[in-house]
Amino acid sequence: MALDFTAIDFETANSSNASACAVGLVRVRDGEIVDQTGWLIRPPAGHDVFFELNVRIHGIQPEDVVGAPGWSDQLADLVAFTGDDVLVAHNAGFDMAVIKRACDATGDDFPAYRYACSLQVARRVYRLESYRLPFVAAEAGFADFPHHNATADALACAHVMIDAARRVGAGSIDELAEAVGVRVSQLASADAPAVSFAVA
Repeated sequence: MALDFTAIDFETANSSNASACAVGLVRVRDGEIVDQTGWLIRPPAGHDVFFELNVRIHGIQPEDVVGAPGWSDQLADLVAFTGDDVLVAHNAGFDMAVIKRACDATGDDFPAYRYACSLQVARRVYRLESYRLPFVAAEAGFADFPHHNATADALACAHVMIDAARRVGAGSIDELAEAVGVRVSQLASADAPAVSFAVA
């Protein structure tokens, strides 16, 4: 097995998990970053109000997404990039909830992605005062990136998982999860909660 995965990060317009307004994606093959992309998303109707707090965090304004593809229109591109990869995100429960809730809002189906959380991994591998992404990424050798830019955050997350795997001698996400004692989870159907399972 190889250290293959896609790191993902979403930004949201407001407190609704369905309000995705940007995504960043980074592909890793055999422990090396080989591709990255990201784009703006027009949040689903009913979840498209931009809160001042969110705008202050990520800098994306309502007018920035007027011409952007909606969730349903961009979903195929997201799926095409990720393929069958395990997804990895920092605080992955949030990003997986974005996928589920945005699909719920638009009536789209979504793949039953397996996913792992770099925040959980970092807490087992590093000894830090804070496990916020900028601090964890700096420990992994990736510092001074524009936090809350979705693609930059996904890139930082990828660096964290690559570094953590190197430190524990893991050759895949499953091996890393087993080595540090975290779970690889899986998105369930839209009407069921996400499920977790221990790595064998």
